Amino acid sequence: MKFVHMADMHFDIPFTVLNNRNKLGEKRRLEQREAFKKIIEYIKENNIDYLFIAGDLYENEYIRKSTIDYINNLFSEIPNTKVYITPGNHDPYINGSMYKTVKWSDNVKIFTNKVEMIENEDCNIYGFGFNDFYCGVSEVQDIVLENKDKINILITHGTLNGGTIEDMQYNPLNKTKLKQIGFDYVALGHIHKPDYNNEESQRIIYPGSPISMGFDELGKHGVIVGELTKEEIKLEFHPIDKKEFKEKEIDISNINSIEELIEKINELRLEENVFYKLILAGDKNFEININNLLKYINNENIIKIKNNTKLKINLEELAKEKSLKGLFVKEILEELNKENYDKETLDNVLEIGLEILNNNK
Repeated sequence: MKFVHMADMHFDIPFTVLNNRNKLGEKRRLEQREAFKKIIEYIKENNIDYLFIAGDLYENEYIRKSTIDYINNLFSEIPNTKVYITPGNHDPYINGSMYKTVKWSDNVKIFTNKVEMIENEDCNIYGFGFNDFYCGVSEVQDIVLENKDKINILITHGTLNGGTIEDMQYNPLNKTKLKQIGFDYVALGHIHKPDYNNEESQRIIYPGSPISMGFDELGKHGVIVGELTKEEIKLEFHPIDKKEFKEKEIDISNINSIEELIEKINELRLEENVFYKLILAGDKNFEININNLLKYINNENIIKIKNNTKLKINLEELAKEKSLKGLFVKEILEELNKENYDKETLDNVLEIGLEILNNNK
């Protein structure tokens, strides 16, 4: 059997970070639709038997009926492919949800929060979905396979071997237990970074999100294409997203003015299909206002700038001064020596305070 495994499409997500730069969020939503169409075209061209969608197909809060119609029409273009969807924490199976109110294409099966097994000629498929925005108790690990001689597949959205209280709120799963049950393939969603072929004959898989949502999701994004028999599994990562998010560091220690920094950034040679976060590092010799800086950057692919620079002054010496500035720096240093402090906030307070004091000489 051949399948495509995807998750975490998040249709109609606002892309707030991108909207800060010339409404790129709107363009990204178009790219989202384009990416999904590419998945459907791949299924058509390669005669894929099954499409597994392991949760968060859309954003319940923002999804539009027109977007669902777009998705549903594409499903109808692959009538010979069986589509299985398990709702996740962003698209739970709740009253009023698109899963309940829309008539989906005949080849689509949507699972609920009750474990269900669908018997096919070549495999048995088990599914478990969210019926709320949280799921602290999972029924998945109580599954007993009805026929271990067939290919058995689980599709669900959740956290595998999570170690935090937050992880426990999203269908907590245990890898050892899933292996003991005997699934031949576990199609997971929720983690946006791909996790496949990290161990020999790996069968518990996160495909990652088909397109990146932001700078916490660096690297390539796409879907998993698989071919499965009872004896063998073949997996391939198939890139879908034509854009990529990357970070690039710039040391500004030898730059002496904001104008010079703007010139340096505008002269950078950057990849066309990449969204960048610039990280400013080193010792700074001038004041930096990130919001103002972005206004003068020509390259629209520079989405965000983070200031990790340090003031090029000796704070200990400055704190010894018998002046208002010295007293101010001394107070800040005392806060920095405490156990629980917010360094980024204190650094900003220090920088703004010194700027005010210097301007009021």
